[in-house]
Amino acid sequence: MSPNETRPEPFWSYRDVLLFVGIAFPSLLLSAGLVRLVAPRLHFSEGFADLLAQFLWYLIVFGFLGVLFRVVYRMPFWRSLGFAVPSPYAGLCFALGPLLAIVLSYIGTVLLKTPVIDSPFDKLLADRPTTVLFVIFGVVMGPLCEELAFRGFLMPLLMRSFGTVAGIVATAALFGALHAPEYHRVWQYAVLIGSAGAVFGGRG
Repeated sequence: MSPNETRPEPFWSYRDVLLFVGIAFPSLLLSAGLVRLVAPRLHFSEGFADLLAQFLWYLIVFGFLGVLFRVVYRMPFWRSLGFAVPSPYAGLCFALGPLLAIVLSYIGTVLLKTPVIDSPFDKLLADRPTTVLFVIFGVVMGPLCEELAFRGFLMPLLMRSFGTVAGIVATAALFGALHAPEYHRVWQYAVLIGSAGAVFGGRG
């Protein structure tokens, strides 16, 4: 198909999602293994090594997706996944972010009675280099890659198949479920994270 021919929106398929998932798990093991191999020689802390492995993993899986789009579909990576110059409403979205955090915190504490657990990020704040890398990941890399994977890649396909609302809800449910292991599978955390994902999806 040439770039000028009409394509479905989105142009990728569930086969591509399976390919993405299929390469994600072995590449996660590969990136973790490579970092663990060099970590003792470079005296990385455990938290720093984990973040570095995650960064390498992002490079592999999204590099694969970029090659897939370019080689198979002859389409650009960023624009295909909805990445664009911020709109005039971007400032409003940033301003509403803290409000969303406050609302979800209230729901989690008062309504869902969410138990307090050990933070999954404690070991990532153990020393200054790890803290700096964690901030970069927490503010830039992590949110960007999650937006690309869930709201950019998966959600448009689900919306095409099941409709807008169902697609957003299904994506949010998967988003919450995949984060649940980080919080000892406490269901309240999965619900709150999924709710945030639904807001992000509805915003898009």
